[in-house]
Amino acid sequence: MLAGEAASAIAAFADDPGAVLTASRRLLTRQPDVGLLWWLSGRLAHATDVRAEARAVIGELREDRTARELAAALPDEGTVLIVGWPDVIGEALPRRGDLEVLIVDGDGRGQGLARRLERSDVYAEVIDPIQMGAGVEMADVVLLEASAVGERSVVTEAGGLVAAATARLTLTPLWVVAGVGRVLPEGYVQAMVERSLDTELPFLRSYDVLGAAAVDRIVRPDGPHVAADAWPAPDAPFAPELLRTLA
Repeated sequence: MLAGEAASAIAAFADDPGAVLTASRRLLTRQPDVGLLWWLSGRLAHATDVRAEARAVIGELREDRTARELAAALPDEGTVLIVGWPDVIGEALPRRGDLEVLIVDGDGRGQGLARRLERSDVYAEVIDPIQMGAGVEMADVVLLEASAVGERSVVTEAGGLVAAATARLTLTPLWVVAGVGRVLPEGYVQAMVERSLDTELPFLRSYDVLGAAAVDRIVRPDGPHVAADAWPAPDAPFAPELLRTLA
């Protein structure tokens, strides 16, 4: 929703390329940790017809098949572990009433997602972060949603690094879910991380960064891929002018 609204707002400056760039920079300054905003800004910065490109961006977001592909790929009657309330994963799980879902609740949103899943007849259990080890051991798959995917890295919600490390130790498959607009040029990913980092209290950051080696499969709009064999190419062009800060 945020990305769609942002695309429409920036398109209002379509007749002034300088204003498009300034609006995009302002957006990225205020919301540096949202990968979709870097994606749409890169698309609009390179567009010859900004209004048409904005419509295309909104259409691609609406038609994103990642949730459907994920729901189809998950093991029958399996147990999955997730962290927080991820958007695309949260859309996929209600489609699978045969699953058990373990929700690691680090920010207080877990109960809300559990209630939503239970209304769809999906069994969901909220667990404390200190129980993550046991939860990962119980799971058939650990699912993490990417806010951004770089050349060989993944930016995901805080807690993802612990979940990934535990999955590696317990030999539990780790799937990263990367919907439309999440695979970015490395320059954007580095800017996301740098701008979102509180240098005085780095342990309070809202994200984790994983290496590609931690990922078994990456789920995209065209389905799941073995990460080691098919690491995805960026969804957007690189526009270095977006990295300049506002005066």
